[in-house]
Amino acid sequence: MMQHTTGPVAAEMTERLTAALNPTHLAVIDDSEAHRGHGGHDARGESHFTVDIVAAAFDGLNRVARQRLVNRALADLLRERVHALVIKARAPGEL
Repeated sequence: MMQHTTGPVAAEMTERLTAALNPTHLAVIDDSEAHRGHGGHDARGESHFTVDIVAAAFDGLNRVARQRLVNRALADLLRERVHALVIKARAPGEL
């Protein structure tokens, strides 16, 4: 089950995470509006995200290793465009 938002940054994130991790579930949620007026808010939008992802690539990995895989797939976006990212990464069968 794949879900994603429609903005160009969210679409790019979805494409990269799909290619890198082949998830069985992926939701890229734009949280930017909730951060309007806070540090790091970008007037263009799409600056704060939550990624909810389930992938076999996470099996046997701890939380930090899972986050590193996600960060690696999104590296230049995190440097140049995304201010904040919440990562919820699970292996299949985990709650």
